Amino acid sequence: MKYCTQERGILETKAEWDVIVIGGGATGLGTALDAASRGFKTLLLEQSDFAKGTSSRSTKLVHGGVRYLAQGDISLVYQALRERGLLQVNAAHLVSKEEFIIPCFSWFAVAKYLAGLKMYDWLSGKYSFGRSRFLSRKEVCAKMPGLADKGLIGGISYFDGKFDDARLAVNIAQTCMEQGGTVLNYIKVTGLLKDENGKISGVNAFDFITGTKHKLHSKAVVNATGVFVDDILQMNVPDAEKLVRPSQGVHIVLSNSFLNSDSALMIPETSDKRVLFAVPWHSRLLVGTTDTPIETHSLEPRALDEEINFILTTASQYFKRQVTRKDVLSVFAGLRPLAAPGKNDTNSTKEISRDHKLIVSDSGLITITGGKWTTYRKMSEETVDQVISTANLENRKCVTKELRIHSSEISTSMSHLKTYGTDRIFIEELVNENPEWNAKLHLHFPNIQAEVVWAVRNEMAYTVEDVLARRLRILFVDVHAAMEMSREVARLMAVEGNKDEDWIDEQVREFKLIAAEYILEPTIETEEILITK
Repeated sequence: MKYCTQERGILETKAEWDVIVIGGGATGLGTALDAASRGFKTLLLEQSDFAKGTSSRSTKLVHGGVRYLAQGDISLVYQALRERGLLQVNAAHLVSKEEFIIPCFSWFAVAKYLAGLKMYDWLSGKYSFGRSRFLSRKEVCAKMPGLADKGLIGGISYFDGKFDDARLAVNIAQTCMEQGGTVLNYIKVTGLLKDENGKISGVNAFDFITGTKHKLHSKAVVNATGVFVDDILQMNVPDAEKLVRPSQGVHIVLSNSFLNSDSALMIPETSDKRVLFAVPWHSRLLVGTTDTPIETHSLEPRALDEEINFILTTASQYFKRQVTRKDVLSVFAGLRPLAAPGKNDTNSTKEISRDHKLIVSDSGLITITGGKWTTYRKMSEETVDQVISTANLENRKCVTKELRIHSSEISTSMSHLKTYGTDRIFIEELVNENPEWNAKLHLHFPNIQAEVVWAVRNEMAYTVEDVLARRLRILFVDVHAAMEMSREVARLMAVEGNKDEDWIDEQVREFKLIAAEYILEPTIETEEILITK
């Protein structure tokens, strides 16, 4: 709060920005970083917290997309594999190599998947994460003891990337500030400014933290709001055709004991002809995802029963142990902003483009949508190139290919603080400052009080949800534990922000209302919360 309050004052000091980016997800943050690193006066505004929406709800993969290769989209896969390699170098503390195993129950499947993955290896070129190979039945069972082995012939091992999406978003925001940019959460754009010629000249915005309104002028405005792009487009032209067709992806989180493996499972063809992953993540097992067309969008989408049942049923077919609703530690849904073809009325998300779209409205509003986390840097580069062209800014080269993300380091540390990269030492210094902050927040998690203090002082966390959902990730891996931690987190934040007991009570109440949606089997306490809601 101290750090964020200082930053917010800058809105009163700038007469005009070179570029204002609306949206604090992967693409918006990447665009702001690209612009700032080229030396442009850059402001990013996010209506909620950074990565509050889709960008914190991914399958945690940094990948080329084996599925897209099977669909023949070789150019998309080639570009994504290149970006995967760059991201692993530039955010080494958050992106790691992961072995994936495809179980095979026929020799035809062995030949089919091995051939495809050899192509995947070849496309990765110098950015390879490791070569794919055939595994015998014995090798598969040794690597993945929890896998159902009836009829198993063997498997294919290949390598891709795994990361922490919300942590990367926060670190990109910090990198942007280090490059001279300004990034602010909890400021909602309420309207677009236009000059006498009808060209975009800035935005109107409301700051939820200070309660103030702002009229902000800029040479260019970028709409990078994910599934909310149409809201901004309709501020520009009220009857604008919708650009996005949201698709909902649901994940469940289980105990890692279900597979008892350091490797990830890739199920290449489910009952609905899609792909399902089971990925070790934060000492748990993340299983997903679904791909359901959705007509509406929200910051907190809800998993549908049919999506949950699909995941439970499919996982149970491949795990030795049956997976039930009681086994689910957390469930969350995210909306992908798929770039839909104009006037395409299809209900199949397979027909909707996974690639991104970059468009410029007659008013000069620049909109970027679609794509995925892995290619955020390339999308951002193309967007800023377009900003330069549209706003007639000085033509400066992109530098983000070699730009290290804040706190990036290669480390062999086994500490959970490894995810903070080089910032780890500052959290350790906080413990030296106040030894009480070394206390754990929860018996079953390694996270300590100092991390909450750090998040408030240096990572722009304003709410208990900011901390438990997107700084520490507890809400996403164990919702009950997150609810148990919430009051202690609120207390620590209150001390930092000079807040009273009423603020603590309100924060805990609001957090539990949100957390209740991540629970499949409510306790008596959560039942009461849901009823009150």
